[in-house]
Amino acid sequence: MPARHGRLPQLDVLRGIAVFGILLVNIWGFAWGTISLRYGTLPAQPPVLDQLVIFGVAALAQFKFYPIFAFLFGAGFALQTRSLKRQLGSWEEAQAAYRRRLRWLLALGLLHGFCVWSGDVLTSYAVAGMLILPLASARLSRVRNRAWLVAGGFLLFMCLLIPVGQQGGAPDTAHDLQSFAARYAIYTQGGAWAVAKLRANDYLTSLLYAIVMLPHIVVLFLLGIVSVRLGWLTQPQRHGRLWRWVCGVGLGVGLPFNLLAAFAITWQVVDPYQQVFDAALFEAGLFAGGPVLAAGYVAALMLAGPFLLRWLASWLAPVGRMALSNYLLQSLLGSWLLQGPGLGWGARLRPAEMLGLAILMMAGQVLFSRYWLRHFRQGPFEALWRRLARLPG
Repeated sequence: MPARHGRLPQLDVLRGIAVFGILLVNIWGFAWGTISLRYGTLPAQPPVLDQLVIFGVAALAQFKFYPIFAFLFGAGFALQTRSLKRQLGSWEEAQAAYRRRLRWLLALGLLHGFCVWSGDVLTSYAVAGMLILPLASARLSRVRNRAWLVAGGFLLFMCLLIPVGQQGGAPDTAHDLQSFAARYAIYTQGGAWAVAKLRANDYLTSLLYAIVMLPHIVVLFLLGIVSVRLGWLTQPQRHGRLWRWVCGVGLGVGLPFNLLAAFAITWQVVDPYQQVFDAALFEAGLFAGGPVLAAGYVAALMLAGPFLLRWLASWLAPVGRMALSNYLLQSLLGSWLLQGPGLGWGARLRPAEMLGLAILMMAGQVLFSRYWLRHFRQGPFEALWRRLARLPG
């Protein structure tokens, strides 16, 4: 499927990959919740396949794809504000138009978080976008300096929060597991009102967490802006040396680190009472190491040859062009299939079956996206978003 005029196929492919990577992680949260243990627990002597699934998702997906999504949001910000400036004639008009876009994204995110899925990211993206909006017309040096400043402050703050030596004993673990089991029962077997109350509570808690994470998202946005301004994303063939270096560091350093962290997380799922690894410490490390591996993923795509890129674009670019619609559709389907008010499959599916369900959803979204874009310019939610924000055609 050819790219629309003016669109960059590599960015649409990356968005499609990120949307599907996020689903690999979010699929668990529809059943277990966003505040509970991410992958639940396994019975005694669990099947090896289930352990491998959890290990693979933690190693290759967890904390890998939301950084790509945020990075691409920043890239899209740079491209869209520049396009709005050309169409409207001034940066003031362009910023006003984009501000309307962000306000409607915030409203959609709040509706999504309270009514469908407590793990919503749209709210955080809207707020982060408003914070960087004044930089739309700023010089590259100012954007770059702001990124370094926010990144340095955030890293210092996170170092103070690393939970070294804070692993709880058996009584704390037992209490956590009991609370987790109660929440899991509500999500997968509870009625609509019980699930709605728990979802609202989880979403409010996640908003507090999002405040802490906001500088991290802002840095990724700013990095996306810099990557567009310098042509790293828009003309990757001219920056092959840079992308080879990023690919080497991202995969060479990020992959071993993430494999080790995933091993610790999987062990905790199999034996929550184990004291060998501090799983909270390793999850914090995964938060730091995940974006490194994510950078390797991005670099690998930027280095892809034209034949491979065209093949990927034919399947994944339509998904990326409808990223917002596909993200929201995943939430609607996941909640309906796995939670109590819907089919309640979350109470019965094993980890391997959860992964299978995610893959089936991906395949369905590929077909749906290709079909939809044969008949319409944009995805349904993208078109609604543009109309509400009164953006020029």
